Amino acid sequence: MSNISVTTDTPEAKADVKILNEKPKAKATLQKEIGWPMESKRPMICIPTGMTKSLGGKLFEQLLPGLLSLEIELLILGKGSSTYGSFITGLAEEQNHRFHIVPSTDRAVETMLKAADMALFLSDPATLPELSACLSHGTIPIAPSTSALKDYNPVQETGNAFLYKEEDVWKCFAAIVRASETYVFPFDWKTIQKHCLEG
Repeated sequence: MSNISVTTDTPEAKADVKILNEKPKAKATLQKEIGWPMESKRPMICIPTGMTKSLGGKLFEQLLPGLLSLEIELLILGKGSSTYGSFITGLAEEQNHRFHIVPSTDRAVETMLKAADMALFLSDPATLPELSACLSHGTIPIAPSTSALKDYNPVQETGNAFLYKEEDVWKCFAAIVRASETYVFPFDWKTIQKHCLEG
């Protein structure tokens, strides 16, 4: 009997592999464009929704000291209320070595999602179009607990996000730290990314 080779390389699987394989290059390219060191091991987190009170502006202000204590890079989409616009502009100028405002254009958003390792949501993302955009780029959400996502379980190797109790700054910060600590393990990280792409 002749051996029959069965392949599971569907067009969808090949597309997913391509997305994940291209992320490190996209990250390095964006870092170079911004003027940051091309450091692959430093987590790059994006806030893809912009910033308003309803999108978690107060939580962001409470979270900021903790964010500044971490070795991360942060991309913030440049849209939202004027109050937070002024605040974030000042922050980006002061912390320009690791904070950057991304122009609210289709091309810039696409570049951000291709490059970012994680996406921080400060309000329930279930109804936000930005959530599906992040998942389709293998950009892992850090978000309030929601039925739209499943919290990562390192024992069972399940889940596609790092979830926290909504409006709890300590739980949110802990989720960011948990994501950052998981990021240093490439195999585990890629497993979560694949879960994101599976939808």
